[in-house]
Amino acid sequence: FRYAGRQHWDAIAKALTPVYTAPTESAARERFAEFTEAWGGRYPAIVRLWDNAWAEFVPFLAFDPEIRRVICSTNAIESVNARIRRAVKARGHFPNEQAALKCVYMAIMSLDPTGTGRKRWTMRWKPALNAFDIAFDGRLAAGRK
Repeated sequence: FRYAGRQHWDAIAKALTPVYTAPTESAARERFAEFTEAWGGRYPAIVRLWDNAWAEFVPFLAFDPEIRRVICSTNAIESVNARIRRAVKARGHFPNEQAALKCVYMAIMSLDPTGTGRKRWTMRWKPALNAFDIAFDGRLAAGRK
C-alpha cells in the first residue's frame, strides 16, 4: 500500500484478494492479470512489486485454505502489540527494567482477564491444525507423544 493513495487502499485490497485466495497458480495469475488491467495504469509500481515477488508468493498457494488463513491473519499479534504500546505510552518512562516488564505483563494479562480467550483461540485454530497435521505428515502429533 505504500505506493497507493490512502483513498484507494480498500479498493486495491479488494482487487488483490482473489489473487491470494486463488486455488492454483494459474488461477492466481489470471486474477493478477485482472488486477493489472484495473490498477496497473494508475499504480505500476504495485504491479512491478508483485511481478518481482511472484516466485516467493507461489509456494504460499500450495497450502490449504485453512493454513493460508492462519498465515495471513496477524490481527491477534497486532492487537497485542497495540495494547502493549498503549500501556507503555500511558506511563511515559520507567525507573528500571523490572517496572517496564511489569507494565508489559499487566497489559498482556488484561487482554484476557476471564481466561476464556485460550478456549476461543483453540477453536479458531482447529481447522488449521488439522490441515497442518495432514500437510506435514504427522509432525505436529509426534511432538505431543
